[in-house]
Parts: sequence; structure tokens; C-alpha cells
Amino acid sequence: MLYTIAVVLLILWLLGLVTSTTMGGFIHILLVIAIVVVLLRVIGARGSP
Repeated sequence: MLYTIAVVLLILWLLGLVTSTTMGGFIHILLVIAIVVVLLRVIGARGSP
């Protein structure tokens, strides 16, 4: 589920770069948040037994 959201945000981010919409800044923030959450889950999964 989380990876699906990250992929959707990535696609929207790329679409925002191509079309230069005003929502581009908001999508960049969402993309950064999604990447941080994914990294935290990956790091947390490595630390648990």
C-alpha cells in the first residue's frame, strides 16, 4: 500500500514537472514525505528480527 502511494506520487511529481502546474510545489513536498516514510520503513524493517 505504501509503495503504491509512493509510485502514484512519483508519477504526479513527474507530471507536474512536465506540465509546470501550480501544484508542482505541493507535489514535491508530498514526494519528499513519501520517500522519507519509505526509507523509515525500510530501515525499521532491517532492525527488527
